Amino acid sequence: MIDESLAALSDTLFSISVGLYSLAVVAFCAELAFGRSVRGRTEQLVAAGGVPAQPPVDAPAAGEPVEPARARRLGLVAMVLTGLGAVTHAGVLVARGMATDRLPWGNMYEFATAVVLVAVVAYLVLAVRAPSLRHIGVFLLAPVVLSMVLIGLFLYAEAGPLVAALRSSWLAIHVSTATIGFGIFFVSGIASVLYLVRTRRDATVAAGASTGASAAPSLLDRLPTAAALDRTAHRTAVFGFPIWTFAVIAGAIWAESAWGRFWGWDPKETWAFIAWIVYAAYLHARTTAGWRGRPSAWINIVGLVVMIFNLLFVNLVSTGLHSYGGV
Repeated sequence: MIDESLAALSDTLFSISVGLYSLAVVAFCAELAFGRSVRGRTEQLVAAGGVPAQPPVDAPAAGEPVEPARARRLGLVAMVLTGLGAVTHAGVLVARGMATDRLPWGNMYEFATAVVLVAVVAYLVLAVRAPSLRHIGVFLLAPVVLSMVLIGLFLYAEAGPLVAALRSSWLAIHVSTATIGFGIFFVSGIASVLYLVRTRRDATVAAGASTGASAAPSLLDRLPTAAALDRTAHRTAVFGFPIWTFAVIAGAIWAESAWGRFWGWDPKETWAFIAWIVYAAYLHARTTAGWRGRPSAWINIVGLVVMIFNLLFVNLVSTGLHSYGGV
């Protein structure tokens, strides 16, 4: 039996989550607009008598971005809105699970919704641990809002029981780890895209400085440094890779239990394995001389594209043993 009131609550919370994330995007944009790229003073303060004086405790260090109070307040508002959105987003899945009395990732709508939630939570954790990463919020939340809108428009499925093929304890193991791995890779891929954007911006500024011309101010100057973005992409991929590896292994074990074979080159299995190879290549390239930086970042972005293709292709285009979840 389906609890229709809880199912309706889940749908309402989905709409509220989209609204909160959208407001967070606006607040993040305002933060970038009112922020400045001015760097801290490099000259040394000199007291009477020519003795160097200590700068004020709250004075920015040399080269450190100076952020106006108004921009900081807008950033805090954006973070609060994102946190509230994550809470209502989690409520979408909790209410759906209670309405159907099962784990709430039994179809593409529920799985994709859970993946986006993991990405948002991963961003919040990163932004709290490293405040400078807060400035990637607009670039992460904008794809989140777009994803949620597309999920609601094209992948929505009415609350209902699991199809017979998914009624297994392996659903909690295989699909849960796949969801977490995908969500973390989503953040890693966005960080690599921003790394490429930041390195291009830095190259433009450097080229202008070499010719004596200063580059026009840009909102891209508010991004974290290229090194910080590269480090974020790498660390999140390192965290997500073993989780995805376990998801692939758990899927093979479930396949043996359900179909009598560990591997059959089903489209979903094939692309999951291709994604694993791409991320293994990224982690290897990231530590290999000559492949660090932009080449490895492109590999990470290819990995995210493969993950998205794997999510959409099997259920919407291909026919295989994994095409039973519906949309």
